[in-house]
Amino acid sequence: MTSTSTALVLVDSLAEPLRDADLELVTIARDLGVVAVVSFDAPAPATLDQLGAYGVARVVELAVDGEPHLTGVAAQALTHVTDGARVLLARATFAHKEVLARLALLSGAGLVIDAAQVREGDGGSVVGAKRVFAGTWDLVCEVRTPLALLTVRPNSVRPSEASDPTTPSVEKVDVPAEEASAAAGGVRLVSRTVHEIDAEAGPALAEAAYVVAGGRGTGGDFAPVRELADALGAAVGSTRDCVDEGWIEHDTQIGQTGVTISPRLYIGAGISGAPHHRGGMQASEVIVAVNSDPECPIFEICDFAVVGDLATVLPQAAAAIRERRG
Repeated sequence: MTSTSTALVLVDSLAEPLRDADLELVTIARDLGVVAVVSFDAPAPATLDQLGAYGVARVVELAVDGEPHLTGVAAQALTHVTDGARVLLARATFAHKEVLARLALLSGAGLVIDAAQVREGDGGSVVGAKRVFAGTWDLVCEVRTPLALLTVRPNSVRPSEASDPTTPSVEKVDVPAEEASAAAGGVRLVSRTVHEIDAEAGPALAEAAYVVAGGRGTGGDFAPVRELADALGAAVGSTRDCVDEGWIEHDTQIGQTGVTISPRLYIGAGISGAPHHRGGMQASEVIVAVNSDPECPIFEICDFAVVGDLATVLPQAAAAIRERRG
């Protein structure tokens, strides 16, 4: 890495301090170049202090005279800051995947979606590792174009502050209305609803470091699952069967047609391990399975298997965790 290389990090908003998933990207970016954070709004003072603690050198506000939440407009706006940059990182959200794919088309940059690890390769390239085909294959993707674009899954690294804090400079880049209009391609945003994360309800499932999920073996009673999740500070997940039965909210569904997760710890209780569900959680760092059936398929991929009744095992685990934490 050369000291003059720029590593860009795209975040949704700088109006509030960044979440861990964004700070992970900043932590990764520090190993790839001089970090610049890019957003479509102005940074709040508290956010600037936070970014300085994480070693960010520069903050760029893209001021779009138009609708920045349209994919084409956002991608076109980003071309104003990618000249000379080595890499641009973004969280692996659906919106960011669309924007970076469009930006790759506009800039000719190499693109890696859903990277689980990002590092410098031989000769100064950027390398992204990821899992594909429902977690059955591990790929290492080397980007050889001058600019690398990567969306990165949460929990890829643990966020850490920089050894040398900085005072980020702030600059504003204006994107003209005619350019934004042309990039929109005739598409008009009719409405947009932002769903705020309820901190009291626990971490967001897609970004959670710890997940406790329940399956058909719960019989519809998710109280033991929620109890263990509360003790761990974990998010609650489920399988498609549970959602279809109406036992739990649809946004807890993990799988190929639900949420894809990559937590540091996944605990699956009463889950058989059907391919649909495995495709959404098999990238977890540590997998613990609790099931009364010793022959269930999820035991084939887990790191720790507990054969037992989840209604007994989960409350015991929650009590032990609370006791250990004092």
